[in-house]
Amino acid sequence: MAARTKNPHPVPSVWARQRREPDQPTLSRVSIVREAIAMLDADGIEALSMRKLGARLNAGATSLYRHVATKDELMELAVDEVAAEIHVPDADAPDWRAAVTEAGTAFRATSLRHPWLSSVLGQAGLAYLGPNLMSFSERLAALFTAAGFPEPSRAIDTVLSYVIGMSTTEAAWLTTVARSGESESDFIARLMPAAQEAAAGHEHLAGGYADAAATAADPVALRDEKFRYGLEVVLDGLALRLPG
Repeated sequence: MAARTKNPHPVPSVWARQRREPDQPTLSRVSIVREAIAMLDADGIEALSMRKLGARLNAGATSLYRHVATKDELMELAVDEVAAEIHVPDADAPDWRAAVTEAGTAFRATSLRHPWLSSVLGQAGLAYLGPNLMSFSERLAALFTAAGFPEPSRAIDTVLSYVIGMSTTEAAWLTTVARSGESESDFIARLMPAAQEAAAGHEHLAGGYADAAATAADPVALRDEKFRYGLEVVLDGLALRLPG
């Protein structure tokens, strides 16, 4: 019988790799991924390492590597795990715009709960092979197809580009605020005088900073309104692509 040869060009994704039998029954891929997500949420991508994760789980690196071969694979698994939190309405929803808004808002909420998410989408191997991301993509495709879009994948890409872009910026902002130890309102109040001074003499900017100062008491509502406004503009444009 001919000896089996190792594939010289393996697919760079955890979903394409055959799972090995665990050597430590109490340690599972599920527990590893959940602990990694907790570390990512608390301290960000830079703080996550296989060594630190092993210490948190009271497991050696060798045990971890039997479940997850690399940090990139771990990130793939983490991305797919949190993707399960994103709700997409059924394709037979009576109002496609309301349904897409609900899905986009759910994506944003998940990204803000997990500030590292948006910045790593598409970076960790073939991340979209995961079952939760595949389900998310399938439900979006069904929703846009049912709405009548002749090219649903392009409509989806347009919406996700906006949502991911806004979520990445917003998550980075909230991370900066959290590191300051202040509330968002207090952080803005401390920053605003310097921003207004920098904008002085710039006709089209000065007024905007004056308005921002007036609404800084409720920054959460302001961020929500900005997100909804932009998403509505995107959907206005996409609606023009519908036949008839």
